[in-house]
Amino acid sequence: MSRPMRAHARGAALLIVLWIVLLLSGLVAVFALTARTEALQGTALRQQAVGRHMAEAGVEMAAYRLAASDPNARWMADGRDNTFEFEGWTLTVAVQDEAGKFDLNVVESPQLAELMRALGMDDARARALAGAIQDFRDPDDLLAIEGGAEDRDYEAAGLPYGAKDAPFVSLSELQQVLGMDLETYRLLEPYLTVFTSRPEPDAAFAPGPVLLAMGLAPDLVATLLAQRAAWEPGLPLPLLPDGSALAVVGSGTYSVASRATRPDGTEVRITAVIRIGAGAGFGQTYAPLAWRVGEPD
Repeated sequence: MSRPMRAHARGAALLIVLWIVLLLSGLVAVFALTARTEALQGTALRQQAVGRHMAEAGVEMAAYRLAASDPNARWMADGRDNTFEFEGWTLTVAVQDEAGKFDLNVVESPQLAELMRALGMDDARARALAGAIQDFRDPDDLLAIEGGAEDRDYEAAGLPYGAKDAPFVSLSELQQVLGMDLETYRLLEPYLTVFTSRPEPDAAFAPGPVLLAMGLAPDLVATLLAQRAAWEPGLPLPLLPDGSALAVVGSGTYSVASRATRPDGTEVRITAVIRIGAGAGFGQTYAPLAWRVGEPD
């Protein structure tokens, strides 16, 4: 083989080697990036799993406190935050007695409209939406006295369903009511329940908008809320508008919002409705009636 041909062959071999090295370097870089991405994903999933367990621990602590035989150890079920540290996480747990809310299957449309007005909704929309909620659950096809919506109205709005004509099973069904949007649903949700069948909320645990919708004067509501917020275990119980003392023992059915936060900002939330006591079942501290992970406020 002549010298020029040998030089050409060596040049071609060198070029092939360089391409192979470049290809292997790319493969190594892709592998390293994939491994790093998977490691970061694994770390995030692990932190989320730990956070979920921490948030669940907040629900467990709430159940333990609510079932305590010592009144001074019980948490007040009026929506106040209870904050504590656990295994390097900060847990913030709020408990609201479901008895302090309007039952969606019992409340009449005028009081629903009052609740909406107390939350800042204009009068016309409040009456129309309250009527639509009543029509959604009642078994007839007659429009409510004010507002309302039956099957023909849903059809006219282009919806593939009509009024349910049966009781609400969950609060999420409220989103199917004609005229309801996500913002309004989130506004109303904290003040409504489907678990009590009470004709009237319990003023001992009811939040401000519910108290206003019950007909209490704004100054009386402000006083009651201030007294409730100032109360701590061991202090005399403040009086309710009817002259009775503020109750510490609740109805047994509670909504629990548990938020677990790490110093690095990782956060997991659980919102649950639990039943404590006789309705919990044999050998159980509580029975979960509803459970959501990672729901927004």
